[in-house]
Amino acid sequence: MLRGDDFMLAVNYSTVRNNLKNYCDKVTDEYETVIITRKDEKNVVLVSLDEYNVMMKAVKNAAYLAKVDRSMAQLAKGEGKVHELIEVG
Repeated sequence: MLRGDDFMLAVNYSTVRNNLKNYCDKVTDEYETVIITRKDEKNVVLVSLDEYNVMMKAVKNAAYLAKVDRSMAQLAKGEGKVHELIEVG
């Protein structure tokens, strides 16, 4: 999953279509990323579900950290608000 030594394969649509199982196996078993080239540069990328989940987690983490950074900046400028904690019984 997301290893620095990975490289991407660029393969045209027809080749992938004719050998879909082989390319799916490369993606899932060998952690390859396959760029499927199409006319008019409407290319797509084939990655494993595990790889996709890792990427989505990274995106969500980045968004959360950006939100924390904005909050910390607001606090540093004195824009925070004090609230009483409410116990829920």
